[in-house]
Amino acid sequence: MAAAAAASLAGCSDQGAVRPESAKPVAEKPSAPPLVSGHGDGGTTLPPGHPPLDAAAAPASALPPVPEGAGIGDTALRWKVPAGWIVEAPASPMRRAQYKVPGKSGDGECVVFYFGPGQGGDPVSNAQRWADQFTAPDGSPAQSTMTTSEIAVGPIKVFVVEVAGTYKGGMTDLGGPKPGYRLLGAVAPGPDANWYFKFTGPDETVRGQRDAFNAMVRSMKHGAS
Repeated sequence: MAAAAAASLAGCSDQGAVRPESAKPVAEKPSAPPLVSGHGDGGTTLPPGHPPLDAAAAPASALPPVPEGAGIGDTALRWKVPAGWIVEAPASPMRRAQYKVPGKSGDGECVVFYFGPGQGGDPVSNAQRWADQFTAPDGSPAQSTMTTSEIAVGPIKVFVVEVAGTYKGGMTDLGGPKPGYRLLGAVAPGPDANWYFKFTGPDETVRGQRDAFNAMVRSMKHGAS
């Protein structure tokens, strides 16, 4: 993937990704082209160390605690958040950041998950699992339409994924299946563990924010400053 976009772009300021309660993201004007290309497939078995799909609703005591000092300071991952995205308080301890993405056809949500060293699973397994949360218009699995690629952001090799269809949900309660939804996702290795970026919402909203999501992915850097 290309290097991070310059901080001088309008509507941007820098932010380190730290603990959810103290993250102060800043916006960057998107400028990079879409990232998603290629094709992926596979099964649905959870990899070792991955929390259950309904982990967000599980008690905090049921999840492996993130070790003290993991994912912060020198072991953090930071990025620039697109202008217009609204910072929200993370809904669970697994979320290091959470944003509402406004759209005329309905708001989307972008969540950044971090589970700590040895947790969360590999990029391909997570992409396949995200795709399994969608079905095609005929009711068949949407995994066959999933697109994936790996790109380089400086030294960071980021795995990106895109899938669309009827969204059955995953770690959040949608109140029932949502037709006409789309997901853009990215898995990026931090200094000590993977970070998982999951952007879901109405198809028009997500497609309209594709460049913004791509710019955020392209801005990733290791460390809190």
